[in-house]
Amino acid sequence: MTTTMSLKVIYVTRHGFRSNWVVDANTGEYSSNIPSPTNIASDPALAGKGVEQSHELAAHLQTLSPPIQRFYTSPFYRCIQTISPTIEALARTNADSETLKIRGEHGVGEWYGMARFDHPSPAEPGLLIKLFPRYDVEYRPKIKPSVNGETIDELHDRTAYALHKIIEESDKEGVEAILICTHAATLIALGRVLTGRMPQDIGEEDFRPFTCGLTTFVRQDGKTPLGQVPEWNGPETTIPSVTWRKGKGVGGGWELTKSGDCSFLTEGEERGWRFSGDESFVATTTGPGLDAGSGLGVVVEGKKSSLSPTNTPRL
Repeated sequence: MTTTMSLKVIYVTRHGFRSNWVVDANTGEYSSNIPSPTNIASDPALAGKGVEQSHELAAHLQTLSPPIQRFYTSPFYRCIQTISPTIEALARTNADSETLKIRGEHGVGEWYGMARFDHPSPAEPGLLIKLFPRYDVEYRPKIKPSVNGETIDELHDRTAYALHKIIEESDKEGVEAILICTHAATLIALGRVLTGRMPQDIGEEDFRPFTCGLTTFVRQDGKTPLGQVPEWNGPETTIPSVTWRKGKGVGGGWELTKSGDCSFLTEGEERGWRFSGDESFVATTTGPGLDAGSGLGVVVEGKKSSLSPTNTPRL
């Protein structure tokens, strides 16, 4: 049986500039100075700058062709908050109710490495729909990360499985373009499993996950998905194997056409990230102080936009 491949483009963005949160690497206790809307310390909202970025992103996303028909997002608050202005803007002109739903997909959620303590989970759908009325409580995530932690390889395997199922679902629904909102490490893994390229140096800066930047993947012509993949059997079970390495790519393979485009953001490229090669938190400070969002990698400084007020010539 031949599967009709309708999905042509996958747009990917990282959440906007967020509020800070830290973890004590000795105890596994997460904390933040600003209370989280979900009352989960490791689930911060966007900072003021991130809110501004999300509205600039929304203005840009409405100009894309083909237009976005489905929204998949990590269920953490900062990701849902990032894409909400886009969906609200589309709601004023779009009659397709499925396009206006927020599908919370744990498979594109945050990566926490191999810490000795349980890893944070996002809020439950029942709470998220109270905070975001367009959150789809009927949607069932394709896979959930292990609360016991993941190696870098397991992150890629989890992301590959989630993408395989999302692409399969999109083909069945007959949509041409989707958007995924995720986190830095997961965005890099996502790019690798779509293009089929795993670098020898895990820390290579092959994808550019700047806050609210836009990365675009276009499906390769003439290639078909590689066979059936078993269903995931639930938490703490083996991740079903998806063939993607050595140039194969999930869903038949994809071409990267834009990587971390921030040309539409006033402040340009901000707070990029890449893997350091380390898979576990290391206690390097006394007490809380390790930024849990960057402790497993290296923060990459980007280029300021020509639109930035700091780069505007004084008249």
